[in-house]
Amino acid sequence: MATCLSTTLSVYALSISPENWWVGMQNSTLQIMLHENDVAKQHWQLMPYTGVTLKSTTQTGNPNYAFLNLEIHPNAQSGNLVFTSQSGAQFEYPLLARNHKSAQRKGFDSGDIIYLINPDRFVNGDTSNDTVKGMKEAANPTDRGGRHGGDIQGIINALPYLDELGVTQLWLTPPLENDMPSYSYHGYAITDFYNIDPRMGSNELYRELSSIAKQHGIGLVMDLVLNHFGSEHVWMRDKPTADWINFNGEFADGKHATSHARQTIQDPHASKFDKRQFNDGWFVSTMPDLNQRQPLLATYLIQNAIWWIEYADLSGIRVDTYSYSDKGFLADWTKAIMAEYPAFNIVGEEWTSNPAIASYWQAGKVNNDGYTSSLPSVMDFALQESLIQALNEQESWNTGWVKVYQSLANDFLYPNPDNLLVFADNHDMSRVYTELGQDLAKTKMAMTLLLTTRGIAQMYYGTEILLDNTGSNDHGDIRIDFPGGFEGQKTNAFTGHGLNSDQIDMQQTITTLLNFRKNSPALSQGKLTHFSPKDGVYSYARISDQQTVLVFLNKNTQAKTWSLDYMNEVLAGNKHAQPLFTKQVIPLNKPISLPAMSAVVLVIE
Repeated sequence: MATCLSTTLSVYALSISPENWWVGMQNSTLQIMLHENDVAKQHWQLMPYTGVTLKSTTQTGNPNYAFLNLEIHPNAQSGNLVFTSQSGAQFEYPLLARNHKSAQRKGFDSGDIIYLINPDRFVNGDTSNDTVKGMKEAANPTDRGGRHGGDIQGIINALPYLDELGVTQLWLTPPLENDMPSYSYHGYAITDFYNIDPRMGSNELYRELSSIAKQHGIGLVMDLVLNHFGSEHVWMRDKPTADWINFNGEFADGKHATSHARQTIQDPHASKFDKRQFNDGWFVSTMPDLNQRQPLLATYLIQNAIWWIEYADLSGIRVDTYSYSDKGFLADWTKAIMAEYPAFNIVGEEWTSNPAIASYWQAGKVNNDGYTSSLPSVMDFALQESLIQALNEQESWNTGWVKVYQSLANDFLYPNPDNLLVFADNHDMSRVYTELGQDLAKTKMAMTLLLTTRGIAQMYYGTEILLDNTGSNDHGDIRIDFPGGFEGQKTNAFTGHGLNSDQIDMQQTITTLLNFRKNSPALSQGKLTHFSPKDGVYSYARISDQQTVLVFLNKNTQAKTWSLDYMNEVLAGNKHAQPLFTKQVIPLNKPISLPAMSAVVLVIE
């Protein structure tokens, strides 16, 4: 923690970002933002420190900000830097030693199951922080758009359940401070990029969550927002530079709202006006749009991401509204992170069902406009949409399972389809059980496919017990309280108390699938070979040297006797397989039985 030893009285107490750094980083430069009334009038000097040099100080048109540009040489050791000014002001700045092999950390991959949580709606582990004095929004558990009290301590308490379920990674919607007057629970209107919201816990507790989760074999993925921030952030009252916020910091009654026209990025015919309206436009008046072309802001955001990776020992980052930020900045941001952590993983949200648009952002893609991305992963919205359509449509030559088949056939557009994030739903869309008409069989088929196909599997909290928002598309109902996480609930998913038979069935199915996937070489590393759907059945194989997994998804309302003759190329002479759910070994040299409306998973060791 950077310590202010002495300052003069001011409108702003001295704020230092980032509050500390580490020796031994790949990038030897560090830029420290100072924010205090008239701080730029101070002439800062660094007291002699071996291996560290204050190269320059950057000032802007705002006297309340100064940026100290440091060089941290390879021979620098951990300790406290001391900065002084001619007025007698002084502060200490910690340089820390890195954790062992921090740079070699392994990010999430196709062997993982990522469990997505809205922290405010999962488990209330500490009721004392539901309402925090001085913060603009108090707890209001009966308001679907209000704060319900879920927190980081609740997630820590739930780790044994998540471990038993088979989860290997946690993605929390942003737990950073959202000190907004209302609708602050979702986390995407950030008012402090360096601090956990006190109603969620603290920075120290977030780091403790990461540490305890690792003891359960579970990594932590942070949800970062690069495109926008909350309108109650100090930057709206005191901008570091005149160009820190797009459209001069004005929403202009919607005139400066984003068009959401992501196709303009690659459209060879797009006007400059349309391109700017997409990238620079605001989501809403309460989420001002950041100008990542501003070099000081770009550095701030890059360092912020690296700081959280190092501080909280993260295993990944999910980036909200990825394509809305300046694409030149995004190339620099991802490149800087991957240079520090070559085995790390970052997934970007590009909400489109068009893989030609989504694949533009994945590292290794040769793009028509010459753009080079370093983003390892993107979210596969095309497969999500196709899956819901496939299960809700009647089978024909161009409807039903063929939608999934065609979606996966588009994988030639991606440099690395095995590193796509696959999912049935998330915090911004109706739940899969709702979309499938509260049909247990369809939901089990959907989740079986997503947990056995190529890519990195992500599951939304409560899918395992069929959480439902039928009758409402309001985000507050999609982000429903998890049963057993809050006082007074009649149902408890952690103990099973009050769950109906369908919920118990689904929970057992998900537990079986997740724990099998965790240890299956075929599902984590195997090649996908799929077969054109026929007679309402979609089938495919995942093949590795150690194991083959066969999957049959029968959408028919009658059982099928199913010949495997067409699958000889993936059977490789194997004569027997063991069904995942029934454990009874069956022969492969004669037709198998596919129950009506079912997913059959066969394992060949």
